[in-house]
Amino acid sequence: MKILEKEYQNILYKSPGKFEETRFEKIHNEIFLNSADASKLVAKEIAELIISKRQQGENCVLGLATGSSPINVYAELVRLHKEEGLDFDNVITFNLDEYWPMDRNNVHSYHYFMHEHLFKHINIRPENIHIPDGSIPQDKLMNYCLDYEENIKNAGGIDFQLLGIGRTGHIGFNEPGSHYNSGTRIITLDYLTRSDAASSFHGISNVPRKAITMGINTLKRAHRIVLLAWGQNKADIIKKSIEGEISSAIPATYLQNHQNTTFVLDKGAASELTRIKTPWLVGSCNWSEELKNKGIIWLSQKVRKAILNLTDKDYNDYGMSDLLAQEGSAYNLNIGMFNRMQQTITGWPGGKYNADDTNRPERALPKTKRILIFSPHPDDDVISMGGTFDRLVEQGHEVHVAYQTSGNIAVADHEALKFAEIAWEFASDMDKQKLAPLILELKQRKENEINSEQVRRLKTLIRKNESLGATRFEGLPDTNVHFLNLPFYETGTIKKNPLSQKDIDIVKELIDQIEPHQIYAAGDLADPHGTHKVCLDIILESLAELKDRDYMADCWLWLYRGAWHEFELHEIDMAVPLSPDQVLKKRQAIFFHQSQKDGVMFQGEDIREFWVRAEDRNKETAIKYRDLGLAKYAAMEAFKRMKL
Repeated sequence: MKILEKEYQNILYKSPGKFEETRFEKIHNEIFLNSADASKLVAKEIAELIISKRQQGENCVLGLATGSSPINVYAELVRLHKEEGLDFDNVITFNLDEYWPMDRNNVHSYHYFMHEHLFKHINIRPENIHIPDGSIPQDKLMNYCLDYEENIKNAGGIDFQLLGIGRTGHIGFNEPGSHYNSGTRIITLDYLTRSDAASSFHGISNVPRKAITMGINTLKRAHRIVLLAWGQNKADIIKKSIEGEISSAIPATYLQNHQNTTFVLDKGAASELTRIKTPWLVGSCNWSEELKNKGIIWLSQKVRKAILNLTDKDYNDYGMSDLLAQEGSAYNLNIGMFNRMQQTITGWPGGKYNADDTNRPERALPKTKRILIFSPHPDDDVISMGGTFDRLVEQGHEVHVAYQTSGNIAVADHEALKFAEIAWEFASDMDKQKLAPLILELKQRKENEINSEQVRRLKTLIRKNESLGATRFEGLPDTNVHFLNLPFYETGTIKKNPLSQKDIDIVKELIDQIEPHQIYAAGDLADPHGTHKVCLDIILESLAELKDRDYMADCWLWLYRGAWHEFELHEIDMAVPLSPDQVLKKRQAIFFHQSQKDGVMFQGEDIREFWVRAEDRNKETAIKYRDLGLAKYAAMEAFKRMKL
């Protein structure tokens, strides 16, 4: 292995073993518990290469990538430079790509990205930095791209190429259809690629339609390639790239022909690989309880039968004969799984008082629980668990909601301008003098400019009062609504600060104040660098520091997911059914967040509005339960308990 050493084996989620375990895979890959550990080891390999090259009196030529995937790699390289003296004097870099047209000083340019995350923090020579120039006139682009190729050749070729991967399978900006022998060139970006970048550009309409990119042929000449992929949203394309046939439709599959490539993945990105998702299809399994649950539900969905209708033949036909032999019969497996899934369903998410809670997901006591719902943004609570929120209040529990961030960056300028102009109509002459600069800024602000503190405050107030409208609609007193405005978020830009002790202390103080029996937190972590991930990390750090408090012995943590992905059925520990009336009430609560309803800035690739996404996801969960042979409901919200 190129990346790992023996002392690091314990951080692997699952390392490839015998040939049969990886027989579907055509690219070497390593799977880690989390992206942070993986990134440190990739940085370690790069550092060792730099040092080795210097000892040989040679330059080290690095091909570098941008995007969220390599951020932790660059952070570790910066740490190695500052704390351990890693010297970059012999390093020459060539970046993969750049938007076109794009001014290098624009905050969205890759020139800006690389200097912010790496170059301005290390001692690399400025003349050794090569990033495609997005300001090159169109009539000079062809010669510029040829010169970029020549510069790589003159530097001796790329020793180590770092890559990310887009959901189209693009590497660099080599979109589907790119030829195996393509070189550095201008390319038109796929809609999905632009959609994924929309959040950084405050909407897809602002994302450039073209880019300069190194070609496939440029990349395949690198001596060593490491591709990084984090999160569940990359899982499908990773499976196709590693297990599929080589095709221009998925450019990453070209790496199957490179002799020194490793895909470095976290659990989410690896989750669709055959040996991870359905290991019984590649060989004998050690059938843990979790794997058994996963396998039975998969089989039920595969053969389209209710759990109780599965037969011995079904288990034998789909690679699960060893499980059948272990348990004795399909009947034993089926009834156990059916009972488990049935016991996840409850209309009492806070526990049902005076009921036998032996097989219920929540405790019966105390009758009235103190409940703290953490919402990363000011609408995640009602989008993700609005029906359960309603049930908890309706059933008499002391419910608190904590909005961890202001969410101000997600308010479009035109939406803020609307509120500012309404305020203008009511303002005195003196107040109009204060409002005038604010209105002027909103009218004239350019797309790449950072919001002023005054504009951020206005946008924060918009989202705060939308949240209060929703919580009042749910019957919650304002005293139980907490706006934390965690410092890590308040940068005024897409890029956030790392979490700090100050963030943790704010959350700790609130938990200490409420002493909750239940905590609900967002657990949809598809983007390892996203706000939801940071917000959950802050909660977990806070709980770790509070673990010795007496009330913590009776505190349970429930994770929910947002509008995009639901938990897999075998992961669900509590499913709360919603009636048609509750579905409608949840929709109405979401509608209070008007600034996020129409033409939302961070829509992603899904053009549906958030309330539609949430309803469709909840209905789909209910249908999946029904198809397993369980009761039929209009919709269901799902939760997974995380034991502290």
